[in-house]
Amino acid sequence: MKWVSKGKKKKYSIKRLGKSFIYAINGIISAIKTEQNLFIEFIGMLVNIFLIFYLKLSMIEICIIVLAITIVISLEMVNTSIEYAVDMSMPNIHPLAKISKDTASGAVLIASIGAVIVGMIIYLPKIMALF
Repeated sequence: MKWVSKGKKKKYSIKRLGKSFIYAINGIISAIKTEQNLFIEFIGMLVNIFLIFYLKLSMIEICIIVLAITIVISLEMVNTSIEYAVDMSMPNIHPLAKISKDTASGAVLIASIGAVIVGMIIYLPKIMALF
């Protein structure tokens, strides 16, 4: 892969835009293959997609669930990026590197807890109504 320096930005083009989508998709695939938590979150996303259709959620409920999923998965990928960047720049254990990695992980945990709470608020009444 060739890196382009900030001072030598190329003009806009469809080809360049297409390459950026390919790089992004490669990043998603790489993260899913290497990050256990992200793989689990993608399984959770599939379960949510099933529940959305099975429980016939309203459009607003679907939007809230999709937003929660998007936040968690996006934060997990940012966390992964931070961890790789810190590992690359700081191969030895350093207290500030640990804080950086722990803080990024904490952000994912907070988003995940929020997503679970949102899911319980939306799904529990509908599941209880089935019984």
